[in-house]
Amino acid sequence: MRVPLSWLREYVDLPATETGRDVQAKLVSVGLEVETVEQTGAGLKGPLAVGQVLTIEELEGFKKPIRFCTVDVGTANGTGEPQEIVCGARNFSVGDKVVVVLPGAVLPGDFAIAARKTYGKTSHGMICSTDELGMGDDGTHGIIVLPPEYEPGTDAIELLELVDEVLDIAVTPDRGYCLSMRGVARETAIAYGLPLRDPALLDVPPPNAHGYPVKVSDPIGCSNFTARTVTGLQPEARSPIWMQRRLQKAGMRTVSLAVDITNYVMLELGQPLHAYDRTRVAGTIGVRRAQQGEKLTTLDGAKRVLDAQDLVITDDRGPIGLAGVMGGADTEIADAAEEAGTTEVVIEAAHFDAITIARTARRHKLSSEASKRFERGVDPQAAAAAAQRTVDLLVLLAGGTAEAGVTEITAPSAPRTIAMPASHPDRVAGVAYGRETVVRRLQEVGCDVYGQDELIVTVPSWRPDLAAPNDLAEEVIRLEGYENLPSTLPTPPSGRGLTDRQRLHRRIGRALAGAGYVEALSYPFIGDAVLDQLGLEKDDARRRTVTLVNPLSDEEPALRTTLLPGLLGALRRNDGRGSHDLALFETGLVFRPTGEETKAVRLPVDRRPTDEEIAGLDAALPRQPRRAAVVLAGAREQAGWWGKGRPSDWADSVEAARTIAREAGVEVTVRADRHAPWHPGRCAALYVTVDGVEALFGHAGELHPRVVKELHLPERTCAMEVELDVLEQAVDGALQAPRISTFPVATQDVALVVDSGVPADSVEKALREGAGGLLESLRLFDVFTGEQIGEGRKSLAYALRFRAPDRTLTVEEASAARDTAVALATERTGAVLRGA
Repeated sequence: MRVPLSWLREYVDLPATETGRDVQAKLVSVGLEVETVEQTGAGLKGPLAVGQVLTIEELEGFKKPIRFCTVDVGTANGTGEPQEIVCGARNFSVGDKVVVVLPGAVLPGDFAIAARKTYGKTSHGMICSTDELGMGDDGTHGIIVLPPEYEPGTDAIELLELVDEVLDIAVTPDRGYCLSMRGVARETAIAYGLPLRDPALLDVPPPNAHGYPVKVSDPIGCSNFTARTVTGLQPEARSPIWMQRRLQKAGMRTVSLAVDITNYVMLELGQPLHAYDRTRVAGTIGVRRAQQGEKLTTLDGAKRVLDAQDLVITDDRGPIGLAGVMGGADTEIADAAEEAGTTEVVIEAAHFDAITIARTARRHKLSSEASKRFERGVDPQAAAAAAQRTVDLLVLLAGGTAEAGVTEITAPSAPRTIAMPASHPDRVAGVAYGRETVVRRLQEVGCDVYGQDELIVTVPSWRPDLAAPNDLAEEVIRLEGYENLPSTLPTPPSGRGLTDRQRLHRRIGRALAGAGYVEALSYPFIGDAVLDQLGLEKDDARRRTVTLVNPLSDEEPALRTTLLPGLLGALRRNDGRGSHDLALFETGLVFRPTGEETKAVRLPVDRRPTDEEIAGLDAALPRQPRRAAVVLAGAREQAGWWGKGRPSDWADSVEAARTIAREAGVEVTVRADRHAPWHPGRCAALYVTVDGVEALFGHAGELHPRVVKELHLPERTCAMEVELDVLEQAVDGALQAPRISTFPVATQDVALVVDSGVPADSVEKALREGAGGLLESLRLFDVFTGEQIGEGRKSLAYALRFRAPDRTLTVEEASAARDTAVALATERTGAVLRGA
C-alpha cells in the first residue's frame, strides 16, 4: 500500500515538522512494515509554470517531426513575453494548457534546464511530460495537457503536487484494513496519540424500495450488496488533477472519471467498488455461483471459462462480472473519447466471502486490487459509506444527479464478542500493563469493552483477524511497544548442543567456502523440462518425483530429486550478469520416493495425534537424503603477475568431493563412469567404504556438451553431487587428529607403466597398502603417454613420502618400503617400473 503523506494529513493532524521518516518510525513501532519512504520531486527546482500554447510551427527537413512553439507563461519568465520552445511531441494543439519548465530550473535526476540551440532554433525551456517530472505513467506517454481553467503562469509544482513523500507499506495478510488510507490513518492516529477524522463517517440514506433491483442468491458468498444509481453524468468530464495525482502516487493509472472515483474511494476506505454502465445492464443485478463452463469476458479482454465455485455478478443475460475480482467487458464504463460516453451508472459496493474470492483469483490467475483486499478481509459495514462517497464525488465532479433509490441487501449477522480476563495480556507478555491500559488500547483499535476482571470485548467490523483472547493480547502488546518487552534468554540444559551430524554439515560448508565456493540457496522445486535438459533416461530414478497439489508454479510442480537444476540456474543467471568465474555450492534435502509410500491421512486438530497416526504420516513421506553439490565455470585460478592462471576442470569437481570427505575422515575412491548429466568420457563415480563394502557416494566431472547447450551454460561447466547420508555411514568413530613427527622425511619417486585402461586410483591404492605404516603421503605428479612406452600404455609417476614417528629413517628402510609398494602394485595391476 503506497500512502502519500500529504493525503494522510487529511485524516490526522500530524505536526508540520514530521517527515516521512518520522511517520515511518512511528508506524513500524506499532507493527506496520514500512519498507521505503519515497521522496517525489526530489531535486526539483522551479520555475515550473502553466503555459498556454499560442502558435505551433512545423519544422521541416529533420528525421522526426519537430515543432517550434510559442507559449504564454504569464509572468513566470519575468518578462511576460511568450516563451519560444522546440518540442517533438504531437499530442497538444494551439490553445492547450501545458506544463513548461523554464531556464534555470532543475528536473528530477539533476537535469538542469537552460536555453539551447537545437534544430536551427533556440529553445528557452521545455514542455513537459509526466515521465520528465517523475509523476509516473498516465497512459498517454506524451505531454501533460491541463484542463483549460488554469491561468498561464500558475506555479505547476504546487498545482501538480510534485513534492511529496510516499510511504510504501508491506501489508501482512492479517492487517487487510491497512490497504486503505482509513486504516493507515487509524494506526497513525494511535501511534501519535491524535484524533482520527474517519472518512467513513458519512450521512447515508436508509435503503428503500426504489433502488436498482438486486437479487442475492448466495448470502454466504455475498453478505452485503449496496447499489446506488447516478444519472446525468457529463461524459467529457475529466478527473481533477488532485485526484489524478493521488492515484498516481498510490501506484494506480487514471482511466476515466467514473473509474478513477471508484479506485479513489477504494484507496480511501478500503472498500472495492464497481461501476456499471446502466444502459448496458439488462434487468436485475444478481449474485450467484457460476454454472460449470459458463463464459465471461473480463475487463482485461480475456475470455474466461467459469467454475461452479466462482461467485459471479449477473444480469438477465448471464454473468457480467467476476465477483470481487474483475468486472465484465459487456457493462464497462465507456471512455469519454467514444462517440457515446457513459451518462448513467450503477454503483456496486458489496462484501464477498474472503475464501471464495481468494480461490477464484488463484483459479483464474487473476489478482486485482479488489481481490487483494477481499481476500484479506474488508469491513462489511463500509459498503454503504463507500457507495455514498462515490455518489457524492460523481455528483460533484461529473455533474451527475443521485437517484433517490437505495438498494441494500444484508445477511443477518451479530457483532463478534470475545471474553478475556483483563490480566491475559499481562500473562502473555510477562509485563504488568494493568486493566486501564488494556481497555484503553483495545478501545483505540475500535473495540467496545465492558466488564472489570473479566472483559467482554466487541470486535470492530474492520478487524476480522481478531478472533481469540491472544489476538487481543497481541493488539495491546504491539501498541505498548514490542521494544518494551523484557528480554530473557532461555538457559539451555547442560550437555546438549549440536549433534555429530550437524557438526559435520557445518564443517563441510566451511570447508567448501574455504576452498573458494560461494553458497547458493535455490528453490526446491523442479519440472520435467529441466530433467529433459539434463538428459536423464526415462527410467532414471531422478524422474520419480513428488508432485505438489498446489504448486507455486505450474512449470515447477514437483519437489527436487537433485540439487543440480537449482545450482546450474544460479550459475547461468550470474554468468549472464557478467560474473564469469564461478564456483557455487549448496547443501540441502532432495526428495526421492521409493514407491512404497502410503497415502497420507489428515491428522486431527482437536487432540494430539496418536503414535500410530504419526507413524502413518511418516510412512507417507518420501525418502529425503541430504546432499551436497558444487558447480564450476570460468577460471579456477586467476591470471596475474603471479602466473597464467587456469580454467576450472573436471578434476576440481572431484577435489571438491575429496574436500567434503576429508571433513569426515573418509577416503574417496574414484572410478570412471557414464552417468547423466556428465560427459561420458569425463565422469567420475565416487565411492566410500561402509562396513567394509564400497558404496556409491556421488558423481563428479564435466557436464555433457548437449546439457551445457540446452541449459545455456558456459562451456566446460563442471559439477559434483554427493549424498551426505552415505558419507555419515562411512565415518568410523570420532575423527582422529594426525600425529606430527619431528623426524625428517624421506622422499622416493617411482614411475610405473600400466595399461591405459587401468585407473590411477587402483595403482595408488595398491601402493598405499604395500608401503605400510611408514608412508606419510602419496601424490600423482605426472601422467605420460607416447611411443617410448608403447601403444595402449601410460606412465604414472608418484612421489612417496616416508617418515617414522620415533626415529630417522635410513635409506634402506625407505627403499624397502618403496619396493614392497611397487611389488604389490605389480601384482594387482600389472604395473612395471618404467625403464626396467
